[in-house]
This record gives sequence, structure tokens and C-alpha cells, in this order.
Amino acid sequence: MNFSRFKLGVYSTSVLALLGLASFSVYQGTPPRDQVVLGVMLQGLSQLHFQPEKIDDQFSQRVFDLYLKRVDVNKQFLLAPEVAGLRQYQTQIDDELRGGTHEFLDATSQLMSKRTLEIQGLYRQILAKPFDFAVQETWETDPAKATYAATAAEQREQWRKQLKYQTLAQLSELMDDEAKKKDKPLAAAKAGAAASTTSDRPRTAAELEAEARKRVLKYYDEYFDDQLKSDANDRLAQFANVIANTYDPHTDYFAPIVRENFDISMSGRLEGTGAQLQEDEGHLKVTDIVPGSASARQGELKVGDVILRVAQGAAEPVSVEGMKFEKAVKLIRGPKGTEVRLTVRKPDGATVVIPIIRDVVVIADSYAQSAVIKQNGKSYGYIHLPTFYADFNDKGGRSSAADVKAELAKLTKENVAGVVLDLRYNGGGSLRDAVDMGGLFVPSGPMVQVKTSRGKPQPVADTDPQVQYAGPLVVLVNKYSASASEILAAAMQDYKRAVVLGNTTYGKGTVQQVFDLDNAVSPEVAALKPLGSVKLTIQKFYRVNGGSTQFKGVTPDITVPDALTSYAKGEQEAEFPLQWDEIAPAAYQPTNTVPDLAKLKAASAARVAASPGFRLITDAAQRATERRKQTNLSLNLAAYRTAQQQARDAGKLQTTAQNALPALDIALPTPDAALAKADSVVAKRTARFLKPLRKDAALAEAVAVIGDELK
Repeated sequence: MNFSRFKLGVYSTSVLALLGLASFSVYQGTPPRDQVVLGVMLQGLSQLHFQPEKIDDQFSQRVFDLYLKRVDVNKQFLLAPEVAGLRQYQTQIDDELRGGTHEFLDATSQLMSKRTLEIQGLYRQILAKPFDFAVQETWETDPAKATYAATAAEQREQWRKQLKYQTLAQLSELMDDEAKKKDKPLAAAKAGAAASTTSDRPRTAAELEAEARKRVLKYYDEYFDDQLKSDANDRLAQFANVIANTYDPHTDYFAPIVRENFDISMSGRLEGTGAQLQEDEGHLKVTDIVPGSASARQGELKVGDVILRVAQGAAEPVSVEGMKFEKAVKLIRGPKGTEVRLTVRKPDGATVVIPIIRDVVVIADSYAQSAVIKQNGKSYGYIHLPTFYADFNDKGGRSSAADVKAELAKLTKENVAGVVLDLRYNGGGSLRDAVDMGGLFVPSGPMVQVKTSRGKPQPVADTDPQVQYAGPLVVLVNKYSASASEILAAAMQDYKRAVVLGNTTYGKGTVQQVFDLDNAVSPEVAALKPLGSVKLTIQKFYRVNGGSTQFKGVTPDITVPDALTSYAKGEQEAEFPLQWDEIAPAAYQPTNTVPDLAKLKAASAARVAASPGFRLITDAAQRATERRKQTNLSLNLAAYRTAQQQARDAGKLQTTAQNALPALDIALPTPDAALAKADSVVAKRTARFLKPLRKDAALAEAVAVIGDELK
């Protein structure tokens, strides 16, 4: 296998035919499309997946449980007796798949269609009357704690509370808008002049409450209209994806339109906000912010934020809660120069509106960048690597390993006493570049071991004996460091070449490949195309010490508090992850360039305990954790607004205190500084790069650790 062509985190999209499936033809005449899709996908999974599942009753139970969880996330559509009736299928799905039928899918779809129509009438009835927000009552927001209603009356009460809470949130936002109009009457008048002829008088409480219910009604009408338009192909795609997801979290079925979106995300043709999203239990969650994108430059949207509503400029916002993922993403995307306003819920529970002017990604911001930090008479180097990029199409593009090598050369000329390599939020990319990058710091040797389910482990080595940088090295990681980032961090740790500092990484030690199902069927079923694609896990990665990076991730040598990733979910929290295991170590020779690690850890722990900056981070993490535990929320207006104000006040205090902390003395290397001085566009880009680093507590601690090494 040519490992130089492999991607980690940015998956390979080969169109090779699935092994053994090119002659697929087991039906008389043209079989139903659903049977072909499910049959070909399952054959591919059984033959090519790293850890094929046995199609038995246990498999059937997993599919049953996960499908019900996906189709009724909050347990708000199906009644308990209906779920009990569906349990007759929980050990039959394997038999149905082997027989080319899907009675469970049909029965569930019929029930959901019936209940969706009934609930549509129910929420309209409830929203037709005002809510009393003076009453002291609560609503449970955690789907894991929810239960299926036993009766229609009990279900009505569940929906009443949910609708009341959502109306409460809307009402609170409207009250905030009214308050802003009082504070800025001229601005409010200008903003509203072109939009309507609405009276300038303040709206009454009753009018605001009615407007809030109207908005919620509009959101639900759009959502239910969307759900009622689902056809058999939509239901098949969802069912097929659930089956794929029971193999591991990174194995998916892509319906043709989803595959198209996937290809767009992988192609680098990024025009929009630059926020990478995923569906998480019915919520649209931000999983990454593309460096250089509109979201990154605007600065307010963060990983972990949940997008609740989307507005095109000043237009009425549209709720994306429960909306189909593809439709929600389409609302957020848009042409360069247009505005999108995202209403998001922060991890601490605060709700904010974030305006973003869509743009294309500034590619330069996604490449490796370096800086020089001055402290106690010494210079320290810093390299930020957003992703392990490479030119997979051999069109003369850039390589992350080559760029990091060039940045190291710049820093060497600055006579730096040590280097910090920042892999935080780096989700992976080119395996070859991760291996070559490891070779910049150690002599030739294996950096990772690659194993298929049936083959022997293959070490992937750096073969260049030249070492670009041999001085003190700290690698920064966090919960969002994944795949190739974990390979490099683990290699530096195993070679005892660097101190790894931060938080335990994500734990993705697998690689996926995308196969087009159209290439796996015989001409007899050509009329059924397109069939979609399957992305499946085909290999697993192991450290040179023999342990896998899968599931457990990489545990740092030195741990520091991190408020932004304290709430992050890793591979361990995903559905059906492949487990950690180990194989025999590769033949490698540690450099042993890290001095007494126990002393470094003790000195760091003392500094962190005494640091005002880390105290702020710890406090923020604790507040966020406490807010997340509070899932049974008040439906009282006064209590809700008090909680929202407390969250905003805490955020302001955090920002004020953070700004008061001493800043790192950080600047560009000499050649980059000269370029920035001569080019205003470069100057703005580098200013964005340097600004957050000045108050970066983890970076400051990494520099301090290098200082300890030099003592």
C-alpha cells in the first residue's frame, strides 16, 4: 500500500469496486432499490471493515436501539405501548436483512408518520393559547433522562412544557431586543424604518408573548412540513446509516446528496462560514472552525456551540433544531459577502446571536505559521499547525511537513532556546506528512504502525537521517487533537523526544475509505443508480510502543486545565467505538532528550496551582460543568432571565479578568515581520494569528516547561 497517498481525518475517496461485489445479482429481474442498497452495503462491511460484525440477534438489538434513538431523539413522538409493540422486531432485524425485507423499518415509519400528523395538531393547539410564565415548574431537557409517555395525556404535558420552554427562550430574547431599543432609540429607529411601519411604542408583555409563540409555531410548522415530506429513500438512507454506525462511529452510509456534501467538504472549496458541523442527538453542533474562515476571523463561534436558529441577514430566523442535517447546513452556507446570523447556545447555557459575513477560506491561515516568544532574556519558537495538509492530487501544492521544516529553519536563525509545536484543534490529515514531520525531530525510524484486520502490522518510517531541530520540544494537544495529530504526539512521546502538554486527545486511531456502491453492482441493476456510498473503517493505527491511539487517545505528560475542551466528547463517548488494544512494539531507538520528567511535572503543577490565568480557566470549566448538569430547567420567566444574566455576567467577568493577565511578548520571525510590514493584507492576517496567543495560558506554560528543561 502506498502510504504517501493516505489521509487521516481527511478521508480517501477512492472509487475502487468493493471486493467480491462486482457481480452482484441475486434477484430475479430488477430487485427493489432498498434491497440492493442494504445488501451491497452489508456485503462491503462484512468483507472490508476492519472489525466485521456478526449479523445476529445482538447486532439486531444494536440496530433496533440506535434507530429508535435517532428517529425519536427526545422520546416525544412514540408512546410507551407503541415502543413495546415494536420490540417484537428487536431480534429479527438480522433475519429481515438476510431475507431482503425490512418489516421493522416499515412498521416504525408508519407509526412515526401517524404520530407526526397527530403531534402537528397537538403543538398547534398548545401554541394557540398564552403561557403563564409566573408558574413555578420545570422541564427536563436531557433526552437520556426522558421516558416515553404512557398515555396521550402524559405526552401532551411533555409537549406543553417543551413548547413553553422554547417560547420562554424566544420571549427572553424579544425582551432583550426591546431593552436595546430603549438604550439606542435612534439606531433602533433606523434599523426598523426600512423593514416595516411598526409603531415605535414599546410592545406590551402580552404582545411579546404572542410574538414569541408565533415564532415557535413558525419553527415547528417548518420542521414538521420537512418531516412530512420525507419519502422512502430518506427513510432508507437513515436506516442504512444506523446499520453502518453500529460498526463504529466513523463508518457511514452516504445517500447521493450526502456524498455530494461530503465531497464538497473534502475538496477545499469552502465558501460560507467555515464552521464544520455534525448532528449530535438532534442538535447541530460546531466541531471545528476552519482556520482563516469567516467564523475564525469573526471570533465568537466556538467548537462545542450548538446552533439553534439561522437567519439570512436581518430576515426572520429559522429554527434548525431537529431539522435534517443537509437542509440545516444549506441554510448556513451561502455566497461570499452575504450575512448569516446564527443563534447559538454556548456550553454554559447562554444564548447569543452571532453575525458572520460569509467568505472563502483564507488559505494562508490554514498553513503552518511560526512566532518568536521573548521571556527572561531568551527566545522561544512557536509553530501552529492547523491540519496535516498535503497535495493529494500532485498538482504542486504545499506539504505540511515541508512547511514545518521551513518554519523550524526560520526559528533556528532566531536562536530559539526551544520550540512549542501546537497541535490543538488539529483533526488530522496526511499520514505521510505526520511521519515526515516526526523525522524533523528524530533520526530515521518508524513513527507509527498500520494494521488491517487480517494483515501483519506495517511500520511506517521516516527514512531521512537528517534532524532539522534537536533542541527542547513541547507538543501542545487537547481533546480535539485527533488522528495524525495523535500519531505525531505519540511518536514524540515514545521516542522521549518531546514533552506532550495539554489534555488527553480525541482517540481516533482508525482510517476510513469511501467506496461508491454504484461500482459494486452488476449492469442488471444499473437503473437503480445512484445508490450512494459507504465510508468504512479499513485500518487501525498503533504507536511504535505497540499501544493503539484508538479509544484512549494520547495522555499528555503534563496536564493543564482547559475550559474550552472540558466538555468535549472523545471517541470513548461515541456510539460503538472500536476498543483499545496493543500489538508488539516496533524496532525503534528512543532519543531520551527529555530530562527528568517527574521534576518537570512537579514544577508545572506548582505553577498551574498558583497561576491566576489557570484559576480563571478552572473556574470557567467548573461553571460550564455545573450548567450542563442542570438539565431540569425552570419554566419561570424571572428565574430563566436571572440564569441567563448570570451566565452573561460570568462571561464578562472572565473576559475582563483574562484581559488583565500579563501578556506574552510574541512577534513574527524576522522575514515574516518584514513581509507583514510591506503588505497590509499579510499584516492583518498575522495580527489575527498573534492576538489570541498573547493571553494563551497553555502556551505560556509550555514555554515555562522549556525554561525548566534549560535549568
